[in-house]
Amino acid sequence: MIRLFRRSSPNTPEEHNFGTQSVRFRYASAARSVYRSLLVLLSLVALAASAQAEWKVLAAESEPGRSGFEHRHVLVEDAAAGQRVAVDVAVFSAKSTALRVIDNPDGQGLGAVMKRENCVCGVNGGYFDTEFKPIGLRVTGGTTFSQLRRARLITGILLQSDRGIDVLRVSEFSRTKKIIAAVQSGPFLVEGNKRIRGLNDAQLARRTFAGIATNDRAFLGFCSDVSLAQLANILAAAPIAADSKIRRAMNLDGGSSSAFWFERDDSSAFSISGRKPVRDFVGVVPK
Repeated sequence: MIRLFRRSSPNTPEEHNFGTQSVRFRYASAARSVYRSLLVLLSLVALAASAQAEWKVLAAESEPGRSGFEHRHVLVEDAAAGQRVAVDVAVFSAKSTALRVIDNPDGQGLGAVMKRENCVCGVNGGYFDTEFKPIGLRVTGGTTFSQLRRARLITGILLQSDRGIDVLRVSEFSRTKKIIAAVQSGPFLVEGNKRIRGLNDAQLARRTFAGIATNDRAFLGFCSDVSLAQLANILAAAPIAADSKIRRAMNLDGGSSSAFWFERDDSSAFSISGRKPVRDFVGVVPK
């Protein structure tokens, strides 16, 4: 009986196995901690590389449209990363033009709708859900057909008021102003000619964007496959809008929704087709 209850000596197999398990547990815990630290370090390195990316214009072409509109096709490069992307942007006056937000419940194509509405340029609009309902504020002809929403991603509003075309943050939006047209989307890409920090840099996709610049300029644009962080860097660093510096820019719905259309002064069109139906479009017409 005494032998059944006596304590094992320090050199018994039972004590030896328990000690090994403790060491293994401590080793695994330390390894996981090191692994997590490495992941954080790699993420910081990737963010730093994105922040330091230098996008420069390799080539730029320009063609006129009606009423002073301009289409610019710009090829930019980040030489360090060995990446080139194409940017197409329609540039126009923010005060002598009018923004149109066009509801598209039938899922028609961008080109057909732009011709029907007599627009000089246009792109796809904001986000929509799986039931093809718009997400966020939509105003057309002074009438709201989708209400403002507060969400982390859709922080910007492209709008037309009696003061002209503008880009606002949702927090700046006032219902007391007379709004003629508006589309809510996001995120914000550029503020005061500086990129917005903390944007996603992992997912590459086609992008559509809109913004306002100095010298009474506004613009709608399309960019080939880039991340949101890369697009923000391009817009802040490269002279996409010619001699005008970008004051504010926001993202519109992208990926397979992205589309761009511009009518040249000879009535022919430059177009980049979307890959799926979208709920609404943003077009611009002369006043």
